[in-house]
Amino acid sequence: MDISVIVPLKNEEESLPELAAWIDRVMQENRFSYEVWMIDDGSTDTSWDVIQQLATANPNIKGIKFQRNYGKSAALNEGFRAAQGNVIITMDADLQDSPDEIPELYRLIKEDGFDLVSGWKKKRYDSALTKNLPSKLYNWTTTRMSGVRLHDMNCGLKSYRKKVIKSIEVYGEMHRYIPVIAKWNGFRKIGEKVVEHRARKYGTSKFGLERFINGFLDLASIMFISKFGKRPMHLFGALGTLSFILGFAIALYLAVMKIGFAGYKMTERPIFYLALLAMIIGSQLFLTGFIGELVTRNAPERNEYLVETTIDRTK
Repeated sequence: MDISVIVPLKNEEESLPELAAWIDRVMQENRFSYEVWMIDDGSTDTSWDVIQQLATANPNIKGIKFQRNYGKSAALNEGFRAAQGNVIITMDADLQDSPDEIPELYRLIKEDGFDLVSGWKKKRYDSALTKNLPSKLYNWTTTRMSGVRLHDMNCGLKSYRKKVIKSIEVYGEMHRYIPVIAKWNGFRKIGEKVVEHRARKYGTSKFGLERFINGFLDLASIMFISKFGKRPMHLFGALGTLSFILGFAIALYLAVMKIGFAGYKMTERPIFYLALLAMIIGSQLFLTGFIGELVTRNAPERNEYLVETTIDRTK
């Protein structure tokens, strides 16, 4: 199969028929074999009924329905599991992403050799105060922290090589950082394409300003897990050792002063208690790293690494 299109959605009953027809037209014009996975993330309208009707009329359309709302990351993750196409394309269901972008996104993966191509909505029709400015701040921060240089990290319109989506897991609010996750899994060829951003035709946006707060917290989690997920002692052990050495050095200095000068009351100095605190915190951090290593060593996925290719001429 050439292409799998994954469409996470919630309460988009009005836009789904038009989106399905548009995708089908593009696929037929370009002679792509394809499937569309519509992931109903706990809709309270008739979105699932519409999906069932579309699937009956077109066997290329398939659906997954969540019992309740789990979020876009969960919807994408289930779509990634189900997808069988050589190229996977994700897009939103609100018609703000144009299916006409699909052929070029496919070509960039198959012919130009990109692992992941992210859309860049250079000209937007969103509110400048509630979406555009926060998005620019979010993208600037993410670029500086992760090293993945994209103008629009959170664009829902992306294309992936199949190996990429089968090698990553997204949860929480981490769908915003799929390019970062892909990079940390060894997929370095990440590109960007300017795509059309269309004004919302039906319904209202499902996202509020809280997504930016959650997004920054998730970015911190990704950066930590990527760097220290398999070696927690490298972080906690190093910080603990530095803290303990600092506290011990201060305590040693105070002890020398106590011995050298009669009447020197080191226990009455605030720095004495800071030294004790530093040594206690250092010991706790070191033990945290030690426990983290024990947990990591006993985790079933401790030796799971992404292998590019294997040569075995004996077979």
